[in-house]
Amino acid sequence: MLLVLPMSSLAAALRAPGNLTAGEKSVEWLRDHNLGGVVNQVEQWWFSNHAPKQGGEPDRGITIAAPPDEGASKPDTTTPASGPVGTPKPTDVAVPDGVTPLPNEGVWQAVGPTFGGSPAMYATQVRPDSIHTSLLDGLVWIDPKLARFEMHPGLQEPGGSWTTPPQVPADERLDLLAAFNGGFRMQDARGGYYLEGKAGHALRDGAASFIVKKDGTATVGQWGRDASMGPDIVGVRQNLDLIVDGGQPVPGLDDNSNGKFGATLGNKVLVWRSAVCVDAAGGIIYGYGDGLGALSLAQLMTRAGCQRAMELDINPSWTSFNFYGASTAGDASTVVGTKLLPDQHKPGNRYLSNDSRDFFAVLARQG
Repeated sequence: MLLVLPMSSLAAALRAPGNLTAGEKSVEWLRDHNLGGVVNQVEQWWFSNHAPKQGGEPDRGITIAAPPDEGASKPDTTTPASGPVGTPKPTDVAVPDGVTPLPNEGVWQAVGPTFGGSPAMYATQVRPDSIHTSLLDGLVWIDPKLARFEMHPGLQEPGGSWTTPPQVPADERLDLLAAFNGGFRMQDARGGYYLEGKAGHALRDGAASFIVKKDGTATVGQWGRDASMGPDIVGVRQNLDLIVDGGQPVPGLDDNSNGKFGATLGNKVLVWRSAVCVDAAGGIIYGYGDGLGALSLAQLMTRAGCQRAMELDINPSWTSFNFYGASTAGDASTVVGTKLLPDQHKPGNRYLSNDSRDFFAVLARQG
């Protein structure tokens, strides 16, 4: 009899709408019922005992696959007489010390459509460090002059009632260039969520924040220092504290003695992690992949040229970066997604249907 209520609650959670697997829903249910500490211990034990191997070479080459872009609604792609309209291409990403680079490792490659002769995105892949040399992590640089950002709440996270849908709507898909995951669940994020003129969760001064402005540009910074609320801000997603500040990893990432960098999976446990940052030119860089602790994630983002970076979600179930394009001109129903990393767990078409977690969409800037 004592099990009737909890089992009924779990059954209801398993029937809840969304794109989570039964296992993912079960873990979320445990966290929601004060068993998050148990889940964390089990996950840390499992990942510690299934750590990525040391040494060796990747079992694949570095190729950046992108979907077709015939259907993208975009300006003339010919180069104007005055020259390209975008931000200059960023400097290539350095490989870790002592690592012999693979062909194209760390070299930014244009992805997707061009606008006035300039690509809106560049992508590359690189080893996470000089120890786990069989892994390849992914990086994408997004031009703020050619792309705009939108925040989308998920069905479960951040919770609350929103008019913004938990998927990219059909009438925006021909302009959709990419989409990527948000941060921790709000109960673990140590921060807030602001959208549609309201705070679904209160914003915290000092929190690492992804900030979307009315003009579609975005930045990353410490709330209350680098940005504060004003009429130009339409969205804020906070997650823990900055992991890169002033172009360098912040102190304390490895020891995490005060818990400000999160408890889930432990900062030294090597697992799939993701981050987003702003560079000196105002470009937005997303990075993710396997074999990353909080410190090596910060080092990866620093090598990519980040000035300020924040960790986003972690764990194979939640880290995703997808490119999008249409196979038929003018037909939003033919838009498909392609994963940046082929070993990413979630499918390339994630965010084209209702998603359980909040995320960010990257769209072509028009006019």
